[in-house]
Amino acid sequence: MRTQRNASSIWKLIIAVLACEAIGFTSGLIGSAGMNVWFDNLQKPSWNPPAYLFAPVWTLLYALMGIAFWLIWKNETAVAKKRSAYVAFALQLFLNFWWSIIFFKFQSPFFALIEIILLLFMIILTIFHFSKISKTAAWLLVPYLLWVSFASVLNYTIWALNS
Repeated sequence: MRTQRNASSIWKLIIAVLACEAIGFTSGLIGSAGMNVWFDNLQKPSWNPPAYLFAPVWTLLYALMGIAFWLIWKNETAVAKKRSAYVAFALQLFLNFWWSIIFFKFQSPFFALIEIILLLFMIILTIFHFSKISKTAAWLLVPYLLWVSFASVLNYTIWALNS
């Protein structure tokens, strides 16, 4: 029985991480289509990170999100607590998915800025709900919150420099 439960938990971990990675990869793929010329011509601040940094950072952040979700999913806490955590997580992941598409594909730093502010709010709400179930899961989302906070300032600066 315990072996079966461990196998189930491992599958949940794999599914959670792969789902987050797949959503990030798909968003990046859709958002990056034809973005180079437009993005390369934008004025950017001197502290804009190099392009090669984004893929490994986001890969790590999506893995941490998946692990955090898995900790909630495998937890035996009351369903009502988990339901609100699931909803918050799904909404932040939905907003995360759309940011790259709005910014790069639709070439709209202004609407991406509005969207990323909503994303920040949802990440904070997700951390709040996760903390009621698993402190570890909540802490695993802090690097994501910090990176999106930095990305928000960068998004604002690019919009301000180019409007």
